[in-house]
Order: sequence, then C-alpha cells, then structure tokens
Amino acid sequence: MMIIRPVHQDDWAALRELARKTGPGFTSMQDDDSHVRSMIEAGTSAFSNPPENRDAYYLFVMEDSTSGQVVGTCAIHGAVGMKDVWYSYRLGTLVQASRELGVYRKLNTLTISNDQTGFSELCTLFLDPEYRRSLNGHLLSKCRFLFMAEFPHLFSDTLIAEMRGYSDDNGVSPFWEGLGRQFFSIDFTQADQLSTRNKVFIAELMPKHTIYTNLLPQSAQDAIGRTQEATKPARRLLESEGMRYNNYVDIFDAGPMLEAPVQDIRAIRDSLYFKARVEDQVDDQEQPFLISNTLLDGFRCCTSKAVTLRHSIATLNSETAAALNIRSGDTVRIVPLFAERRA
Repeated sequence: MMIIRPVHQDDWAALRELARKTGPGFTSMQDDDSHVRSMIEAGTSAFSNPPENRDAYYLFVMEDSTSGQVVGTCAIHGAVGMKDVWYSYRLGTLVQASRELGVYRKLNTLTISNDQTGFSELCTLFLDPEYRRSLNGHLLSKCRFLFMAEFPHLFSDTLIAEMRGYSDDNGVSPFWEGLGRQFFSIDFTQADQLSTRNKVFIAELMPKHTIYTNLLPQSAQDAIGRTQEATKPARRLLESEGMRYNNYVDIFDAGPMLEAPVQDIRAIRDSLYFKARVEDQVDDQEQPFLISNTLLDGFRCCTSKAVTLRHSIATLNSETAAALNIRSGDTVRIVPLFAERRA
C-alpha cells in the first residue's frame, strides 16, 4: 500500500535521487544538493511549527509501505510571493482597427504580472517513472486536497498550479529561445535554476512593457500554454477536480497556470468526517476512496476500496488503519477518489 506522509530529514537520499530524474523545467525540485536540502528544511519546519504568515511549504512524500521506499513527492505552498516576488505572464488581447483603412486585427499579448501574490500553490509533484501505475498518481496529487480541507486556515481562498511547459527532446524550451534568451543570454536550464534562488534578476532584465506574441518565432508562439507530454495526465487530473487554465503562463517556458477557488475543488468540497471502525476484513467497494487522518505533523493519506460507509461510521480494514495510524473511534476524512460520472 502507498502512504502519503510529511517529509522527514532522513528522506534526503531518496529525494535527491528523485531530483535526478525530474529533467529540465521542473523548477520546484532541481537536480541540486543545496536545493533538495532547502526543500527538506522548509518542509519539516512547516509541519513542526506552522508560521503565522501563511507562506509555509508543506512537502509530502509517497512511501511504499511494503519496502519503506520513497517513490514520489508533492507539496503545497501556503502563499506565493510573500517573500520572493512571484512573476507570471498574463495573456491578453489587443484590438487595432481603422474604419478608414478597413483594418481590424486582434493581437495576442503578454504582460508581466504579480497577480497571484498571496495565492496558495500546488507544486513539486513528481512520481518515480517506475511507479506511474495504478492509482499512485491520483493519490499523490489529490492527497493535498484533504490536507487543505483539514487545515483551511493555513491557505488562501484561491489555489493555483503551474504546469511544466513544453520543451523538446533535448530539453530546449522554444518559448525561452524566442523570448527569454533575448534578455538573459543564458540557457533555459540555467535561468530556471537561478530563479529558485533569486528572482530579483527577472525584474531587472525582463521587458516591462506589453509583448506582442506575433513578433515571437512561431515555435515560441505555439509553446504558450502548452505542457510537456508527461505533464498532460497531471493537468487532466487537476481539471477533473475543478481547476481551469486562467490565461496566465510561466515566464520561462510559458507553461499554463491552472486556478480555482479552494472551495470549488471537488475533493475539498465533498470530503466528509467519519468515525473509524477497524475490522480485520472489509469487502471491497466498486470505487476507491481517498482517506486521511486529521493530524498535522502526523498526517497520513492513502486510497482503499475496502471501506464501508454507513451513516457517520467508516468501517476500514486493519491494513488501511495501520497505514493511517488510526484506531477504532478516531476521526477520518473521506472522499471518493474520482468524481461521479454524469450520464
């Protein structure tokens, strides 16, 4: 069984190995020793001492309960842009018209923005390629919704998620080559790494005025709002929960940003409390459930079909109870893993 839990200091080696597999454009987990250490420090600090300024970084790992191996990671940033400036490009439309000349043109534009400052962010989602099967991806992504439902005071009313933008087989971002390189004269990977340490250089060097996208190479225009092939399932998953593309993109690779009011997220809105009843054997249901306990630093989340819900009682098998570190009488939060399909 796969378990989601808060990161621990001794997860260093496992996370460092995952970071080596992320590839270009994965800003929130770089293939770099110091970056991984800073992730762990921020993550462990958030769970042990939640800050009042709401900009904590809640980092979770997925652990295989059979082997104890850490095979994935995900996180929630409580509020972006509170210490380091948050930048994005806002896509807009500019109309130029002249009745006398019979000209009417709609032009797409990009304007640098800090509009998402203070919003909560889903980030750092990465699952070892060998474990991208079964329900693992759904658990790793959606566990964050139950955590947010349990501790709403730690987060903003609006949630965003940046999707990794398109780059070619050689790790080259067409958008960066068409725009960013003209102002930075460095490779995309280097700029992406620098942005995790100091975003001041972005404001110093990026153009302050509106950019007409038709002046960019066609390859750069085509990359705006486009995700990596491997990122498409993660995008579809978040969209199935209620998040939508908001016409903002990443300033480096033009990856799309998804956004939604927190209370509109299906798994948050529909999750309910139940009292647990633990039995050795429980019959499987047709669909799996997402289940968590109600602890902060002891947070656990998993999926199971062996769940019977009746009134306010959730009957769970002993394996699920052990995964969640709960006993009969404890409170759990439960929601169907998937939204009901409408006829």
